[in-house]
Amino acid sequence: MPSLGFFRTFDGHNFRMSASPECPVVEPAKVVIKPRMALPFFSRHPWVFPKPIAKIAGDPQPGDEVELVTQDGQFIARGLFNPHSMIRVRLYSWQAEQPLDEAFWASRLADAISLRKRLYGEFTPENACRLVASEGDQLSGLTVDRYGEFLLVQITSRALAERKDLLIRELVSQVSPRGIWLRTEKGMREAEQLELADGLLWGEAPPRPFFLEENGVRFGVDVSEGQKTGFFLDQRENRLTVRNLAAGRRVLDVCCYSGGFALNAAIGGASNVLGVDVSESALELAASNALLNGVGERTRWRKGDAFKTLEALQAEGEKFDLVVLDPPKLTRHRAGLDAALRGYFSLNRLALEVLNPGGILVTCSCSGLVTHEMFSDVLSKVAQQANRHIEILEARGPAADHPRSVHCEEGNYLKCYVCRVV
Repeated sequence: MPSLGFFRTFDGHNFRMSASPECPVVEPAKVVIKPRMALPFFSRHPWVFPKPIAKIAGDPQPGDEVELVTQDGQFIARGLFNPHSMIRVRLYSWQAEQPLDEAFWASRLADAISLRKRLYGEFTPENACRLVASEGDQLSGLTVDRYGEFLLVQITSRALAERKDLLIRELVSQVSPRGIWLRTEKGMREAEQLELADGLLWGEAPPRPFFLEENGVRFGVDVSEGQKTGFFLDQRENRLTVRNLAAGRRVLDVCCYSGGFALNAAIGGASNVLGVDVSESALELAASNALLNGVGERTRWRKGDAFKTLEALQAEGEKFDLVVLDPPKLTRHRAGLDAALRGYFSLNRLALEVLNPGGILVTCSCSGLVTHEMFSDVLSKVAQQANRHIEILEARGPAADHPRSVHCEEGNYLKCYVCRVV
């Protein structure tokens, strides 16, 4: 058979033409940015939407590696392409000579894992942390939470989904887990045209419930079917803050889920704690966790919608000294931003009706589109309408294992304001 002058190698996704002297390597397709629209990408913002794109040179398929370049051909970054997503290209490398090959992904994962070991020491069977935080770890579209010896993976990028086997192989090599379980995020299948379903990716399935320990508090969590990957790890230090403020106070925890803030308040010496959630299964788990920590007698649980339950508590004449509001994300899209801001206004306004003068309001937003400035403005309007004075004692964010890239403001999602209301 005559020589074809090349052979094909697999670099983790694309076949690349390689290595015979007479045949050069085939370069990735190029995504050309319009004039005067390249600055955000030179500044390392990782998302390229359709509007800044002038043209695409080549025929990249979903998941293919591409180069982002200016109109005159100047290299900006390397990324992965998805014509079906509003994020047309996710950028990962700003070095022209660094292909997105297997060694690249292995190095990025190793860096993320090393950070967590520096933050929290060696992993134990009962502690938990976020191991990979998407844009925060320069791995846009990949989230990995570690629960003891198990990993919970979320993939929100089709391009990374096509590298799933590579990523799982590296996680197994670097972490040596007992099992890896896939969790999918609502709306991502449609947004990215992903064909993924929750289930076991490697090794053993995690136990249900999984028992973890956080700051001396034990929690049973459902990592297979619970919200997110089973627990809101980003609120770790914020829960501890509530514990330190709770002594002698009557506490209300709205959207309590499995009891994170409520249990910390009870353990911190609260005289009485009421947890509210719309999910019956979440409240059952919260009640079990209260018994597990020996605070069952000082905790109560009430099923109901957050807004309607706050209205009912006001009608019943209930008053509290500390109120925690930790609602789920109220919008995923800019079209829903105004409605989300109205929702935060109503929730906080209702909370003030059941909060004693001089009480503490711990109010949270995990909507990335709602900025700190917007959230502060909501609280200002709430204070004006309620004729109350709100003092922000602390403006907190997520725990350190949820780093935020300074190049991607959208990653600055969690706001946790500790306020005094007089």
